[in-house]
Amino acid sequence: MTATVRPRLALLVSVAGAMIVALDGTVLIVAQPSLQREFGASVAQVQWTSTSYLLAVAALLVIAGRLGDRYGHPRLLFVGVLGFALSSAGIALAPGVGWVIGLRAVQGLFGALLQPATLALLRLAYPADRLGTPVAIRTSAIGVAAAAGPVLGGVLVAHLGWRAMFVVNIPIAVAIAAVTLAIRAPAPPRTGSQRLDLTGAALLATVLALLVHTLVGVSVNGWIAAPTLLGLVAVVGVAAVLVGHERRTAHPIVPPVVARSVPVAASMAILLVTTGGMFGALFVATFFFQDVLGLDPLASGLRALPLTALMVLGAPAASAALRRYGPRRTAVAGTVLIVLGIAGLSQLGPTSTWMVTGAAFAVLGAGFATVMVTATGTVVGEAPPGYAGVIGGLKQTATNVGPTFGIAVAAGMMPLSSSAAGSPAMGPTLMILAGLASLALLPASLLPPHPARRAKGGTAAPADHDVHTVG
Repeated sequence: MTATVRPRLALLVSVAGAMIVALDGTVLIVAQPSLQREFGASVAQVQWTSTSYLLAVAALLVIAGRLGDRYGHPRLLFVGVLGFALSSAGIALAPGVGWVIGLRAVQGLFGALLQPATLALLRLAYPADRLGTPVAIRTSAIGVAAAAGPVLGGVLVAHLGWRAMFVVNIPIAVAIAAVTLAIRAPAPPRTGSQRLDLTGAALLATVLALLVHTLVGVSVNGWIAAPTLLGLVAVVGVAAVLVGHERRTAHPIVPPVVARSVPVAASMAILLVTTGGMFGALFVATFFFQDVLGLDPLASGLRALPLTALMVLGAPAASAALRRYGPRRTAVAGTVLIVLGIAGLSQLGPTSTWMVTGAAFAVLGAGFATVMVTATGTVVGEAPPGYAGVIGGLKQTATNVGPTFGIAVAAGMMPLSSSAAGSPAMGPTLMILAGLASLALLPASLLPPHPARRAKGGTAAPADHDVHTVG
């Protein structure tokens, strides 16, 4: 497909949109204690300031991508960032914690609108064989934002209060919206296949919201408690109804050409289990640093800095490896590094040095950057014409549900096995999370073995794997 959107402009908007979402999520963690004190909120209410956002985002990402395919991704991005700015302003003025929870859900709705569009714009601007570099830049930018979030949040909370963190979102989002107006993209085709099936959309949103809500509750209820089991049964039941409906309807929410694509399905599975393993491991490591070693949050964050550094530095290297060795070998290598990094963390103890800890985090960061660049580049590059948005939504959904699942696995195990000292529970939990991440080796083996080929005229030639489907 010939690029019709200015590549540099698309990359700028994509990076900025991804960074504002990453920053918002990380700075909130720093703000929550101050917010709790101001409103006299309970721990459950404070947790819901994050959960309400997560539920809205996870439930609506695929639907938002479908809307972008139908009405145009610049339009959805424009609405998304403006809505993000308005909801941020509302949170900054919120008179009570209930308002914060509700407005965070609204913010999640607009966050869902903008996220798939940031990936879809890259697909419109770059041919498949040139996506590695912009995806690597985007991945590095997310790593920088994730690392800067707690530092920026700490400074703002200390000097201006927790509300200032949401005020900062406003000028950034308005600037992104202004740049988005300069993007000129062709109008999406008005075909019947682009119609949005409202029943399917409602069922999909219900499944994802139920799943995320159930997983978030595992840290409190455990895996075998009635709320968790009932939630999982409800997820399976609604999912079965969704699958039956999707097979009957003429306009499924996930089009057959997408649902049956081996590279897309494999990339989703890779992202789901590797993000689950990594974020579950980070959850465990945080408890280890603070409860076992007695470090404060800042010192704990500094211990994990090599992870961010290798994410930033590793993304360009992963892009080069993807071009040279192809998605299959690159994804396998990245998965192995993630497994080794988590396994390295499982060996930490009270006497472990900075060098040993940093090495484990560095390996984990390098592996995660490699997997993210490979899976994202493959997913976006495989997007058939007119379906970049729904594929971007699927990718974002996997990277939202995966960490929630991994943290649920970690939280569900640690209370059952932790001791007074804390450390004996960490090793077995981390090794199980390493096993979870290793499951990505199977879908990684299904990715295309060779790099995308450049055809005459500068576009990517369709490789043999373009016609492979699942089922």
